Amino acid sequence: MYLQKLSVNNFKNYEQVQFVFSDKLNCFVGNNGVGKTNLLDAVYYLSITKSYFNSIDSQNIRHGSQYFIIKGTFPTEGKEEVFTCSVQKNKNKKFSRNKKDYKRLADHIGFIPVVMVSPADSALVNEGSEERRKFIDAVISQYDRPYLEDLIVYNKALKQRNILLKSFFREGEFSESSLELWDQQMIGPATRIHQKRVDFVEQLIPGFQNYYGLISEGKEVVSLEYRSQLDSKSMIDLLEANREKDRILQYTSGGIHKDDLELKLDDYPIKKVGSQGQLKTYLVSLKLAKFDFVKERTGRTPILLLDDIFDKFDAGRVKQIISIISDPAYGQIFITDTHQTRLEDMLENQKVNYKVFKINDEISEINSKDSTK
Repeated sequence: MYLQKLSVNNFKNYEQVQFVFSDKLNCFVGNNGVGKTNLLDAVYYLSITKSYFNSIDSQNIRHGSQYFIIKGTFPTEGKEEVFTCSVQKNKNKKFSRNKKDYKRLADHIGFIPVVMVSPADSALVNEGSEERRKFIDAVISQYDRPYLEDLIVYNKALKQRNILLKSFFREGEFSESSLELWDQQMIGPATRIHQKRVDFVEQLIPGFQNYYGLISEGKEVVSLEYRSQLDSKSMIDLLEANREKDRILQYTSGGIHKDDLELKLDDYPIKKVGSQGQLKTYLVSLKLAKFDFVKERTGRTPILLLDDIFDKFDAGRVKQIISIISDPAYGQIFITDTHQTRLEDMLENQKVNYKVFKINDEISEINSKDSTK
């Protein structure tokens, strides 16, 4: 499955635009600020039902408009699948498949797997543990529906438990039995989520290290280490041990919502020792390993979105990345770049289909190649 046609109305800086894409490489070139990344985000919406960059849907509506619509056509065996995402101010988001609305957005997750590589991924290294948990959850949720359901249940129970703890403090009363009701809803999901996160990281590491070695040509050694309070204590024991502490703090201090992923380069935190090129290589390798993992688990080839990935890379690493993604194992790929000549020079030597679109005040297809002709 690949995205053949894309129609965007009133999304971010676009009033109305349509594309017909190659089934392999599609490149958006143009200056910074013209909206190249917004097009990748539109593709991301069709997969995950939300923006990669801004989770508040109404803020993705074009200034001065009341709604946005993103529509994608995916040819399959003997028919077309048409997915539409529409957001109107002060109304619920609608997502449909062949004009039939989903009752729950979660029912769509995993049908069109996607992997985004973006400069915004630096948050995985520079920000708090929540960013790294979101990375793990986003991967597993694309192939494991029960995991996503457990995550929804756990987060709802966690929210209600924290509300209850605040009300105890405010009202000067404490009910252990009331707290235990929410504890019971968290224990099962937390246990299953923890085990699946452990398994995921263990299975991701070999592919991640392999990609890093290929791109860096073996110049550094990288590693991932998953950390959880549930590594040494069960969820029920953790909640019981922290009960008095939680009562004082007015929030739940222990659980899988505190898990973290340690990112290391040569046994040191990459945040402290990595150069810009090493950091970007690390993140690209992590996302390519995610690509392989999702493909293996779902049996579907993800769409790969590469936003401005060649910046901060030397020529050797750029060459290695292009060589990797040109492999037939990769399906449809979208790339943004500010350097048209550099991008076209790299594509010219690859035996793959591609289209290059110039993004400016007007959008035009400026180059293409069909390797089957």
